[in-house]
Amino acid sequence: MTGITDSFARRTRSSLREALIDAAADILAVRGSAGLRMADVASAAGVSRQTVYNEFGTKNALVRAVVLRTTGEFLDGIHQRFASAPDLLDGIREAVTYTIEHARENRLVASALGTPQGEDLLPLLTTRGEPVLSAAMETAAAHYREFLPTLSTDAANLLAETVVRLSLSHLVLPTHSATEAADLVCAAVAPAITHYSSTME
Repeated sequence: MTGITDSFARRTRSSLREALIDAAADILAVRGSAGLRMADVASAAGVSRQTVYNEFGTKNALVRAVVLRTTGEFLDGIHQRFASAPDLLDGIREAVTYTIEHARENRLVASALGTPQGEDLLPLLTTRGEPVLSAAMETAAAHYREFLPTLSTDAANLLAETVVRLSLSHLVLPTHSATEAADLVCAAVAPAITHYSSTME
């Protein structure tokens, strides 16, 4: 009975946490970080303000939780693109295209990139974006080594950092469609992939 009770409590807490993150994400997309109030998150989720503080502690921690969940959604999509790709370059192309398209469709990211109220969220992708960038680079490097198993860790990390930073540049300054941006990223890294592939034969 204790095990069943503990399992129910974990599910309930997980549901509460997700509801609070959902509410915070909706508010952040409209008002940005400066306009996020714990009381508003509590009201939107139908709980007390103290419940929000009990779960996250601070507003910054809540914002980080929203960012981490959003990052996880992007990484899941990237995993799926690489899983169905016939080769590394196609995987990179599909992953970059997905990242840019999904970012433009995601309310939170779109707000950070294109609205005055969301400007205070942009540093979470740029100057204070280390957790997001590191997660993206780690995921990318792991997939690159799956396609090229003898690719060194340093080479995979360098290639991943190049792709991620180029993708972010196209995302922040959107002068091309997602497909065009992906083609440009691939054109930039293709010589390196060819080099690494030829040295392994």
